[in-house]
Amino acid sequence: MNNKGLFTRFLNWYKRVQISQSPQMNLVWGFFLYTLIGFLLLSIPWFHRESIGFLDNLFTSTSAVSTTGLVTISVYDSYNIFGQLIILALIQFGGIGYMTLTTYYLLFTTQRITRWHHKLIGAEFTLPRTIRIRDFIRSVVIFTLVMELLGAIAFYLAFKDVGMESLKALWFSIFHSVSAFCTAGFGLFNDSFESYSSNAAMNTIISVLAIAGSLGFIVITDLWYRLRGRSKELSFTTKIVTLGFVLLLGLGTLLFYYTEPSIRGTEAAWAKSFFQAMTAMTTVGFNSISTGGLSLSALLFVTFLMYIGASPSGTAGGMKITTLTAMISVLKSRLFGQKRITFFNRLIPFERLYVATSTFILYTSIIFLFTFLMSFTEDFAFQQILFEVASSLGTVGLSTGITGDLSKVGKLLIIVLMFIGRVGVLTFGFALLERKQDEDQPEIKDDLAV
Repeated sequence: MNNKGLFTRFLNWYKRVQISQSPQMNLVWGFFLYTLIGFLLLSIPWFHRESIGFLDNLFTSTSAVSTTGLVTISVYDSYNIFGQLIILALIQFGGIGYMTLTTYYLLFTTQRITRWHHKLIGAEFTLPRTIRIRDFIRSVVIFTLVMELLGAIAFYLAFKDVGMESLKALWFSIFHSVSAFCTAGFGLFNDSFESYSSNAAMNTIISVLAIAGSLGFIVITDLWYRLRGRSKELSFTTKIVTLGFVLLLGLGTLLFYYTEPSIRGTEAAWAKSFFQAMTAMTTVGFNSISTGGLSLSALLFVTFLMYIGASPSGTAGGMKITTLTAMISVLKSRLFGQKRITFFNRLIPFERLYVATSTFILYTSIIFLFTFLMSFTEDFAFQQILFEVASSLGTVGLSTGITGDLSKVGKLLIIVLMFIGRVGVLTFGFALLERKQDEDQPEIKDDLAV
């Protein structure tokens, strides 16, 4: 049998396996294979400037696919242009989702989406009933390419303005534009953007790209519907995401400006305060000042922002603003003795509350568990370990500077966290623990005091 026949048989077998698995398991295996391919490519010595260890390549691949941005080695000093290109591709596919690109290809070529793709997209993105999957997929791909192109042009002008050579400026512009929009935080500067902390143009470009990516494609699609007259008003999800994002970003900026000694009184203090709050909130992970030099109160607040994240169905990680809103609604309704759970007089469906509660409990439990485990394997302060865990699970990429000094076990734990953060805690948990319910097993009604 020739190689073509073997490849065809393999594809047919793989398709049968895919269809037999749940959408959640498909997503987990898809991102796992994508990470594995990235790891194998990055392990090829031809793509290295210097010798790179097995674990460091795996760490970099996982960090890129998950759009986290944590690194144990210098990307620019360790990988040549071809290695950096592989990392860029991993960031791009990981940022908008491999299933998104597959589905868009089907739309572009056949003008239809299979039922299987519908299920997978529904598992990867939580969409309100007002948005069609077909329109959503198109808006994701088109908006991503447009924003990254505009970002690359703006970056090129900014890099040229500081005296960077043309060819280098072109590559740096493309790389950082994709990294910023996908909220990956991967940079070709060893100090992130600390050397440009007072450069208004670069700070603005990163902020615009990161906010555009993190607000989520639901918001973008919703705005497109509104502009084209297909809807009379913005959805409740869009309003909540926008309001929550503005409030948390504003609060973070004020807190950094008035309480952080390393920022207060320095040049462009307001810009630095905004950037640090923005980079944690959007989970982009670029930093304009040393994160390791932040005060304890600032570190804890950044941890909180990384824990929350931004919008669902976007490039940002974290628990999501909508989940926080749902939990606040549950608490408010309980405290005020309301029988129904509402927010701004809008009744929240039970299934959304169910998902939000599950996400909150599982997300918090994972942070606690991995902080506990790393307290045994790592010799760092508690706040540093907690910060690293929250950054990894939230796919943020900020660090107090301990990533490269982690033990082998610590690096493996961070790899697992980054992977879980990308596929989603609930998706990962469902795929891991899914089993068919025994319908013959009788249910016993009882009570539980809480």
